[in-house]
Amino acid sequence: MIAIIDYGVGNLYSISHSLSYLGLENAVTRDEETILNADKLILPGVGAFGDARRKLSETGMDRLVIQKAESGTPLLGICLGMQLLFQKSYEYGEHPGLGLLPGEICPLKPDIPENLKVPNIGWNGLRFMGECPLLKYILEGDSVYYVHSFYAKGAGDAVKAVSEYSVDVPGLVQRGNVYGAQFHPEKSGPVGLNILRAFGEVTGAC
Repeated sequence: MIAIIDYGVGNLYSISHSLSYLGLENAVTRDEETILNADKLILPGVGAFGDARRKLSETGMDRLVIQKAESGTPLLGICLGMQLLFQKSYEYGEHPGLGLLPGEICPLKPDIPENLKVPNIGWNGLRFMGECPLLKYILEGDSVYYVHSFYAKGAGDAVKAVSEYSVDVPGLVQRGNVYGAQFHPEKSGPVGLNILRAFGEVTGAC
């Protein structure tokens, strides 16, 4: 069973609907026992990093996510949920992340030409940077849907696919059993569904 963590921030039910469409058992939950017994976790997120990090802490979900990830349970962070997996963010201040992935979350605006809009909203193709189980059912160049103003920097070989927005935006990251998608697979049509299908097949740490 895939537990979609409900900590008060996120696009929960569209993710749940996508998983159910694929025949993957899932539950939107904030119940500790359900999360601890889950085979896989999804950490969603929409909004500001600092607010989401505070809510994770207040609900105790930060502790559970770290505990499960460190035990080898596959974890997928989506959009802001992916950003929370990193060491820190510079979104309206400086905020600590969960520290499960190397690197920092930084604003796009200073790194791109003035003619490009922030937030970056829309479809963009993926360029593969390394092997990753979540890429098994898609092709290089397939497009996914982004909505973001900040992006990961310093992630090194954890970056498995990027999309170009004047700079290379890490779209898909992985270190062991910890995965992250900056884009929204639940809004990315058949390509996104295939990424979620691949996540449904992963088992433990790689």
